[in-house]
Amino acid sequence: MTYKAGIIGTGGIAGMGILGMHDEEAIGTEKIDASHAGGYQSTDDIELVAVADIDEENLDLFGEAWDIPAERQYIGHQNMLNSESLDVVSVCTPSYLHHRHVVDAARSSADPDAIWCEKPIASSVTDAEEMIDVCAETDTEIVVNHSFRFTDKLRTLREHLRDDELLGDIHSVSAQFRMELLRNSTHLLDTLVYLLDARAERVSGYITGENEAVDSLDVDRKVEDSGGGGFVVLDDGTFTTIDCTVPREPSSMMLNFVGSEGKLYMNNDDGEWRYWSLEDGEHVEKPLPGIEDAWTWEDDYKGSFANAAAHLEDLIGGTVKNQSTGEEAKRSLEIIVAFYISHYTDGQVSVPLNRPLRDVTITSW
Repeated sequence: MTYKAGIIGTGGIAGMGILGMHDEEAIGTEKIDASHAGGYQSTDDIELVAVADIDEENLDLFGEAWDIPAERQYIGHQNMLNSESLDVVSVCTPSYLHHRHVVDAARSSADPDAIWCEKPIASSVTDAEEMIDVCAETDTEIVVNHSFRFTDKLRTLREHLRDDELLGDIHSVSAQFRMELLRNSTHLLDTLVYLLDARAERVSGYITGENEAVDSLDVDRKVEDSGGGGFVVLDDGTFTTIDCTVPREPSSMMLNFVGSEGKLYMNNDDGEWRYWSLEDGEHVEKPLPGIEDAWTWEDDYKGSFANAAAHLEDLIGGTVKNQSTGEEAKRSLEIIVAFYISHYTDGQVSVPLNRPLRDVTITSW
């Protein structure tokens, strides 16, 4: 059986490349495989049949690159949703539009079984909760593209940490990634809660106010999304420190885990993962079981889109459970919003957030 897919939004992650991630000469001019469209193309049974955008020029470029006929290139997402019958819809628009586009898609006559939504899930916790509720009401699976979840090595590591208790009881985690908490660091925070299967309980944050993307593009639009960090106490008692203040070029995605039976160092930019087992009071370095090489951009991240699309294929077919739900995506968003609230109120914040705080919106791209 062939499933039909449509994409809302034609830029960057939809299939045309992102500044700082792909070859600058290729961005906006040719198709990029590490994308939603590329993920669909890699599957056996999902066909990308339609696309929507408000920019006619971008729509035409995308349609030409990905062989979407002109009659199925729609100006505005509602025109696509009203005209097509779709099994899956990708939402690849700026984060402040995710809420509107997911809710519209779930309630539309296109009647998709699944929505593949870019990260972060939303700009406020309230918006995220409504998206989750509407998808539940319409029997639509929402799959949030926290792409590291769809890499084989991270899945294996999660099994070691959770099922095999490789590190024993994890006491502490320190983590670092580049600035822009909502746009970039949601990856780091989702990786943390994914590996530990935990949720924030108490947060203290600091916000720098710096946004490298806005500064480099020299645009007039002001956004709140910026560098920041702080500490997070998880509901399993794990104490974590988060530093997402570093510019893109010198930054690395790093996590250090210290447990009762060992420690783990992960650097996803330099491609180094190291594991030590605690034996008779000494840390002895050993290979990670079942993981031969460290995580790399080429071998792992770029393949995550094909893995995610294959997961959607199985999810629509009813053979698997959702591996990246809206509820799980809300966990990283709660931490980011709590960082901002803590910084501007000069105090610690409890999670889950109370109603007025769930309405706090962080503007981004």
